Amino acid sequence: MRRSEIESQNRYLLKRQHEFRMAADVVAKAWMAFPEIQAIAVIGSVAKPLWKEIPRFSEFRRAGIEVWHECGDLDLAVWVDSQQRLGELRRAGAAALRQAFEAGVGISIVGNQLDVFLFEPVSDRYLGRLCSFSQCPKGKHDCLVPGCGAVPFNKRIADFRPYADLLAPIDYSTLYQRGVGLLRSALELPNVDDGGASAK
Repeated sequence: MRRSEIESQNRYLLKRQHEFRMAADVVAKAWMAFPEIQAIAVIGSVAKPLWKEIPRFSEFRRAGIEVWHECGDLDLAVWVDSQQRLGELRRAGAAALRQAFEAGVGISIVGNQLDVFLFEPVSDRYLGRLCSFSQCPKGKHDCLVPGCGAVPFNKRIADFRPYADLLAPIDYSTLYQRGVGLLRSALELPNVDDGGASAK
């Protein structure tokens, strides 16, 4: 495989993470209007400097060539006092991403690429996920998981338990805190080229 192909793939993967970070800023600004939201943070691979790995792409995998990790979605942690308006929250996030795309700001992320983990303030107790479906219940296979939709638009995933370090990045990746406002842009999160210096 040509070096130019590897470099092109690496540039694409870095650009994809950058787009997800831009999307995080768009969604955080839209959700600031919801008084029940206490805080919003980026978690998962979008919050961290990317790392090299042999990817799922067959041509790279066959050759054993490592490239940057692929960010597949945008993981957000959201602390909420109330879950009564999760449907409105979903719509506001999706609408903000659509408007950003139509305005030509350089992102092509859509609402179903958000993976939103809901938490109880103070205790950090995991409450569920924000469902991306347009109605609840939607009649999909996912809706059959016990407890899914008991609170409208609170999605349950069978056998899911938050892994121990799920919230590890929040000291440097929290974008918004109620009573303070925006703390930072997701574009300020640590990158490969700064060695993670901005996480310190």
